[in-house]
Amino acid sequence: MFTGLVEALGTVRRIDTDGPGKRLTIDVPFAGELTAGESVALNGACLTVTEYDERECCFQAGPETLARTNLGRLHAQDRINMERAVRVGDRLGGHLVQGHIDGVGQVAGRKKEGEWELVWFTCPPELGAQMVPKGSVAVDGVSLTLVDVTADRFSVALIPHTLANTTLGFKQPGAEVNLETDLLAKYVWKCLRGGGVTSETLRQAGFIQGADDLGRP
Repeated sequence: MFTGLVEALGTVRRIDTDGPGKRLTIDVPFAGELTAGESVALNGACLTVTEYDERECCFQAGPETLARTNLGRLHAQDRINMERAVRVGDRLGGHLVQGHIDGVGQVAGRKKEGEWELVWFTCPPELGAQMVPKGSVAVDGVSLTLVDVTADRFSVALIPHTLANTTLGFKQPGAEVNLETDLLAKYVWKCLRGGGVTSETLRQAGFIQGADDLGRP
């Protein structure tokens, strides 16, 4: 689990073929603090650390990850947003981000507003249906507050800190971004589409432990 607060911009040093997937070697300041098996979000996609030293860390990305996120289009020297998993007891400054990418969008346009920028992104319609103004969305792993939402587009206002410290500061129209909608929005969307939430679903998720917990008389 992550919060969508990018810790550092990493630099892709190498991309090597690794069976059906790829092995990504990333230069990032906190590499020496990692441990093998630790989870790190790369542009919002949760991957596992396989090797590390004081300056670089390595990750294995499978075919599914490469096909369904913008990690499959990375090149050496590209910059990438990186965040380590949140620890129990840490401040939750952004919102709950799973690191499971729901889809890929594109930068649609940018408009400067003083030191800020209003940025529009395209998105698959099924993801747009899960967004509301003032709600949350993770774009390339960055926790952002939605400004406006249409059927297949949404906008966010980027502050100077975000522009200076994440990939969103330099990605131009047409550039791909990973999208993850808010976790709670996914459940609401499923209910509204008739998927419903059953007592068994709640029990499996750990929200209830028996029939009496449903509050029935």
